[in-house]
This record gives sequence, structure tokens and C-alpha cells, in this order.
Amino acid sequence: MTTPLRIAWLGHQSTRAGDGLLTYSREMVAGLRARGAKVFFVHHGTLDAAAADNIALKSWTGSHRYIISSPRTKRIITDMLRRERVDVVHVSLSFSTLIDLGLPELCHELGLPVVATFHIPYDSRFSLWQGISSALYRFYSQSLAAYDRVIIFSEQQKALLAQYGVPEATVCVVPNGVDIDKYTPGPPTYKESLQAKVVVGYLGRVDAEKNVEALAKAFQDVESPEDTKLLVVGGGSERRRLERRFSGKRVHFTGQVLDESERIAMLRAMDIFVLPSVVEGLSLSLLEAMACGAASIATDVGSDGEALRGAGLVLDPREIDGQLRLGLQTLIDYPEFRADLGRRCRARAVERYSLASNLDRLLAIYQDLRGEVSAAAVS
Repeated sequence: MTTPLRIAWLGHQSTRAGDGLLTYSREMVAGLRARGAKVFFVHHGTLDAAAADNIALKSWTGSHRYIISSPRTKRIITDMLRRERVDVVHVSLSFSTLIDLGLPELCHELGLPVVATFHIPYDSRFSLWQGISSALYRFYSQSLAAYDRVIIFSEQQKALLAQYGVPEATVCVVPNGVDIDKYTPGPPTYKESLQAKVVVGYLGRVDAEKNVEALAKAFQDVESPEDTKLLVVGGGSERRRLERRFSGKRVHFTGQVLDESERIAMLRAMDIFVLPSVVEGLSLSLLEAMACGAASIATDVGSDGEALRGAGLVLDPREIDGQLRLGLQTLIDYPEFRADLGRRCRARAVERYSLASNLDRLLAIYQDLRGEVSAAAVS
């Protein structure tokens, strides 16, 4: 870049939680800054508010997923966009109930292109979760149609947005990316603390839609040696209930782990990674596990099936009980097959889901938009 891009990034940050939304903002902001872009990171809360180019906003909720902004938020953002002379605005949805829907109009009034990454999970099959996700897609579609670019994670998701009226020309498929130099296979030292030879694992939010209960039940049902353990990493609304029901010598719940190096150590210890969700977008936890070389199993919801098919085991969520038991039993009983899938998962992550490629595509989108604005100004 001859002239560094100036980007306003409206995203997510929290000291109390760790999930895909937070990871997305953290990794993309850091990656763009490392490539020379000037990024003004606008977020709710106080974390790193004093850091250069970070702008903290006040809100009336404790969750980074459900934000009700202060009435002054729009004015603060408007003043910042004018003051910092940004080239492009990028919002990670959902950012705020008072900002998401009106941001395109605000940016266009200022002559700025605006990009949205649409994280809302989905499932194409008829189900309760499919009904909820469809309603959310309909709700957001009119606003998304006003953005200059909409970033989503798969061709299936692009078709879904087109069905609801979002112009296909503005929708860009840019999958989530994982740092393949950081998330790598390595010594499974965490196994020692579990006294395990084989580890089946899950990492993510332990909430109803993640369906961790199905994994715990399947693990109990399969036949495996005493030194085969289940490791559930993450916190959420279901964690305490599931821990009371399933925790024991062979099933371990860690709660939320915010330290990245510790999470990587846990992923490297997992011989088998399972994501049994009933609805998803594109799971960063799945991509991280694949990059660490874990033989991976995931339900065919959101973009996860597209990411894993041909490299791991993809389950029909309507048949998850039987298919998950069969998949676990097979991978536990056949270590050579398990190792082969682990290598395939790593190769898939490197080939299609590297953070570096993600950043390349994103910067190309920004440069195209900056060029369009410059051409419009000349004409």
C-alpha cells in the first residue's frame, strides 16, 4: 500500500468472555495493523480503551453479543469518522441495536464506503433453529442491501442472502481465517494433566445451540479404555448443568479459558475434536482444531460442513445421536484412520482457511472500494 488505508473497525472486545466474535475482531484488527493499515477500533466496554486508536463506547448490557448503545454513540462515531478521515468503515454484526441498521445511511452521508461481516448462524434444514435464523436473516436483509460490501463465509450463505434480496454483486465470500503458524500440531503435553492416552475434545461456548450434551451422551455410550477422556473447554449457560450430570474421572469441564497459549495446548492434546452444534456460521474453534491437526467431527450446519467435508466426518444434525456414536467409536478404535484425518484437517486449514489469505482478500475489498470512491469523486 503506497498510502496506508485508514479503517474504522466497529467490533467486539471483552475481558470476561472468549468466542468467535471476539476472536474475529481481535485477529483482524491486529492483522490489518501489522500490514500497515491505520485501524481505529471502536468497541463497547473499557478494555484497552487507553490504547492508541482504540475507542471505547458506553452501553447498557454486560454481554458483547447483545448491546444497547448509549444515545450518544451515533454522534461519537460520526465525529470520529470525520476527525480521522477514514477511507472505509467495517462493522462486525451484530455490533449494536442502535447502530447496525442505520450505519449505511450514516456512512453514505459522509461519503464513506461501508462493509459488514454478517456472523448470524444459520441452518438450511427445517428445524426450530432454522426458523429463528431465517427470521434474523429477513430482519437484517434490508439493511444489508444498503452496505457496499457484505462479507459472509460460504456460497450457501451467499445464496441465502440473495434469496432475501441482498444484491449478489455486493456479497463477498471470505471465510474465517486462523493463524496457521500459531495454531499448529505440537507436543500433546496437556494430556499428562488428564492422565489420558486419547482425548476427545470440544472448545467453545457451552450453550444450548452448541449441543454439547449430545457429545457427552455419545462419549458415555461408546466403548473405550479408561485412559480415553473427554475434555470440554468453555463456559456458557449449559456448563453447570452438564458438569453436574457428566463430570467424572473420564469427563473434564474446564470452564472458560481466556489464555490463548493454554487453549492451543488443549487443542494439541485433542486427538478428536467434536462440534455437535445445531446451528452455526463458520466456527473458528473448528478451524483452530483442524489447524492443530485434530481429527474433526462436525454437524452439517452453517458453513461447517463445507469447511470439513472431505477432510473430516460431517454429521446430519437430524441423525446426530447414532452418527456421533459411530464416528467416535470408529476414530477411537482406529488410530491410523484418526491420524490420517488429522493430517487432512491440517492440510484443509492451510489450503483454505489461513488468516493471511483472509487478510489479503479483505484488503483487496477495501482497495476496490477506495478506488470506486476516488473514481466517483473525479467524475
